[in-house]
Amino acid sequence: MIKSMTGFGRGEFSDGKRNVIAEIKTVNHRYADITVKMPKRYSFAEEKIKGIIKKQVKRGKADVSIIVENLTEGDITVNLNTPVADQYIARLRELKENYGLGGDIDISLVSSMPDVLKAVPDVADEEEVAAVICSAVELAAANLDEMRTIEGGKLAEDLLVRGETIKDIVKRISERAPKVASEYKDKMYGRIQELLEDKVDVPEERILVEAAIFADKASITEELVRLDSHMDQLRTFLTEGSGAIGKKLDFLVQEMNRETNTIGSKANDLEITSLMLEAKSEIEKIREQVQNIE
Repeated sequence: MIKSMTGFGRGEFSDGKRNVIAEIKTVNHRYADITVKMPKRYSFAEEKIKGIIKKQVKRGKADVSIIVENLTEGDITVNLNTPVADQYIARLRELKENYGLGGDIDISLVSSMPDVLKAVPDVADEEEVAAVICSAVELAAANLDEMRTIEGGKLAEDLLVRGETIKDIVKRISERAPKVASEYKDKMYGRIQELLEDKVDVPEERILVEAAIFADKASITEELVRLDSHMDQLRTFLTEGSGAIGKKLDFLVQEMNRETNTIGSKANDLEITSLMLEAKSEIEKIREQVQNIE
């Protein structure tokens, strides 16, 4: 089953001491790129978080957000920075005396000064905390995977329809191609007769040689066979493929474009050119959709 690179997953887990909310958002990216945003005091869990995400995200950019709500005081200690408080009080008294200012230097004023009271990390058991965080991340990753799989299924359905459309175009071109050389021969013969006003007999053999040369130059049989084969490969990838197949599909689309460009340049026929433009339009839509596949 193919997966879309875009998706969202959310997970929440609590162990009674802390409640952890994990959210994962993924978007298109050429490679796997994982960014984790969470409180700095829990940074020891970052590599474990990335390890969980990497199991699900093989290709794409993943932004992970971790929110930890402490239900107890276990993870934080509030310290009094006495030297800083002493300096604030001394400077405030100096300010009051020097300028004859009124007002009291009380606890509400001093405690509101920067860095007097400071909350610092105090995680006693990192393994315990990491396990809680990872549990939330695993739930988020599972929900993300479910969403990406559903989106991938929709992408596959669309691509299969477009692949069948191109196969039909290839069939129509294959039916038209053999007639092009015959029509060229008739047009060339008629034009020569018109120019010579039927005064000179034109050797049939010469006409046939010129027609054969034209047919050889304009032959698109090999390109049509390869393009049809690419459509079969597309179906195989979408119905039997697993894991990250986006890069394979990228390459396949490049080959599709190569064949259609060659057919368009060699055909020398308005009907075939028109059909090729239809095919190129479908291939471009396939290319756009493939950019979303992991």
